[in-house]
Amino acid sequence: MHNSQRRDGSPSIVEVARAAGVSTATAGRVLGGYGQTSPASRTKVEEAAQRLGYRPNGLARSLIHGSTETVGVIVTDIGNSFFASAVRAVTDAVRAAGYEILLANTDSDPAAEQRALKVMWEKRVDGLVIAPQGPGSAERLRAMAEAGLPIVLLDRPLAALPQADQVTINNTACARSAVGHLTRLGHRRIAVVSEAAQELERLLDAPAGEGGDEPPSAARLVGYLAALRRAGLDPDPALVVHSPYDRHAAERTVRRLLRRNPDVTAVFCTDNVLSSGAVAALQDSGKSCPEEISLVGFDDQDWTTLVRPRLTVVRQPRRELGTAAGRQLIARLTDRGQARAGADAAELPGPGAEGTGAPEGGRPEPETATGERIVLKGRLVTRDSTGPAPGPRPASG
Repeated sequence: MHNSQRRDGSPSIVEVARAAGVSTATAGRVLGGYGQTSPASRTKVEEAAQRLGYRPNGLARSLIHGSTETVGVIVTDIGNSFFASAVRAVTDAVRAAGYEILLANTDSDPAAEQRALKVMWEKRVDGLVIAPQGPGSAERLRAMAEAGLPIVLLDRPLAALPQADQVTINNTACARSAVGHLTRLGHRRIAVVSEAAQELERLLDAPAGEGGDEPPSAARLVGYLAALRRAGLDPDPALVVHSPYDRHAAERTVRRLLRRNPDVTAVFCTDNVLSSGAVAALQDSGKSCPEEISLVGFDDQDWTTLVRPRLTVVRQPRRELGTAAGRQLIARLTDRGQARAGADAAELPGPGAEGTGAPEGGRPEPETATGERIVLKGRLVTRDSTGPAPGPRPASG
């Protein structure tokens, strides 16, 4: 006997058709929103569906219309208010266009990112906004991009994935402004706490440009180096210290930095998590801020005005970043029409796979054009944690 109910107990199209006194094909056309039916048949089907509590099968409808009306959003740390604000803005932007989001958090773990990408592909999201875990993300994303999935990189560019759009801020210029503020105050022994400190040797030889192809931490380190050189200072590798993305690790790093380099008069941190660890380390060190040591952080979080002294920071346009990413993705979806119906299976193409073009009626043909780069501007917000360097102030060069 044919089972007219779905596995979840909700009525199927067969049951709706029987209640409406029409064929299954007619009920399918009405409920699926395709094909032609008479007004009388349409009314019968709609009334029967409402009476029975019919719920449309989203997957089946996506195969018919070529869209799931969902976009994937993948970030590295949803607990960080930077990403929370950006994701909220992405959600608002895509929802205004009739889409909802499928959200995943990776904790900067490559394996978690790969699992999230697999889920997004299998769920047939119409597009993807992602804050990549790292340079290795390019290989994980390339096959999806080549198969026609629109991708917007949020906050973190990937030079090895030029076909993706990217929305970032002017990280190098912001860092240059922050450290330049310190040099103008007379500071000469300026330390930096960065996740990218281990790349110092490579970045020392980088052009003093915008660092646009670098991840945020590295781009900000480029800005730090450029500001020192502009002030006539030679970078001291001992003052470029590495910390992982962890508040307690950053606190230990800054304590060790100050113990080994007591002549440091200013510290620049390249993200908000490292900044919070530096604040704790300074409070524990007994050094007065800013009289003995100045501190500049990156990203204007709520807590930065609650600590004393209030923290001088680079303010990032978090919501604007998310809004721009969401709108850019919607623009791509609108431009391309997203003809995705008809694929029997949605298998994630492997990294470096060839022949990943869509089957007939599946994902759209890939574009070979280089993606668009959208760069928003952050700005320095000076507060109480920065002041003149202690001791005699050297003459400016």
